[in-house]
Amino acid sequence: MARIGTAASSGLGLALALALAGAAPSGPLMAQQRSLAAPTVETDPNLRPEDQLAPSQMKPAMSAAVSQPAGSPPHLARQAAADPPAEATPAARKPASVPAARTVIACSGTFAKDSGMLTLAMVFDSKNMIFSEQKVQGVDVGITVLYPNDPKRRLEVWWSNPNRTGVYLIDIAGKSTWTGPEGLRLGLTLQELEKLNHKAFKLKGFDKDGVATVSDWDGGTLASLPGGCKSGVSMRADPKAAADSVAAISADHEYGSSDAAIRAVKPTVSEILIGY
Repeated sequence: MARIGTAASSGLGLALALALAGAAPSGPLMAQQRSLAAPTVETDPNLRPEDQLAPSQMKPAMSAAVSQPAGSPPHLARQAAADPPAEATPAARKPASVPAARTVIACSGTFAKDSGMLTLAMVFDSKNMIFSEQKVQGVDVGITVLYPNDPKRRLEVWWSNPNRTGVYLIDIAGKSTWTGPEGLRLGLTLQELEKLNHKAFKLKGFDKDGVATVSDWDGGTLASLPGGCKSGVSMRADPKAAADSVAAISADHEYGSSDAAIRAVKPTVSEILIGY
């Protein structure tokens, strides 16, 4: 997936990601491939210069779509700029915390399928977002990034329509602390995912980049989310896990989340995709 700032440098295709939980990909991104021209950037006159992304902050990537069972998102290599310095105040004080409700994604309201960039601007303030367009197979795809300079609050929203409406994909990755539907968040273990799903699930083994993807929620809670969206999850093994143990869990095979070999390498959630 060609990204802005947090672009994917490798992994499965976005079209595959949107086959989340078995849903067939649709919309302008269904035929995307990994090899893409550098994205073009449309700046927003309402944003401050420091909140705009320069071309140097972008790195291309959109992987080829691969037919897999449900819930197979790409994994993304993330890159985020540091926060701009805060304005000086007479007395030092802690930065205001972000209300929990402002960092929780539901498949309704602000992030409903028919939402748009204007809605995001009304909720999060236009100064806290940037917009870019990427040319994918000849189609300009719009992407809004919330809090582009804050890795913990960063969130990408991909649009179905040229007028920046119609949520197509929401991407939680890197160090983001956003929480998805049903409590999905980065860093969850296999056991914690099973608890959210209310049952075991299936996943593909680790690919050449060390990423495993959930392939089937097996009819669990995460297979059908309120609001009609779908979820996909990527996982990475514990950095301390033996390389040969990870390599033995092939991406060509599907495993149960309770499989002893999978559990032995202690994978945790590294990216969450929410799509319609």
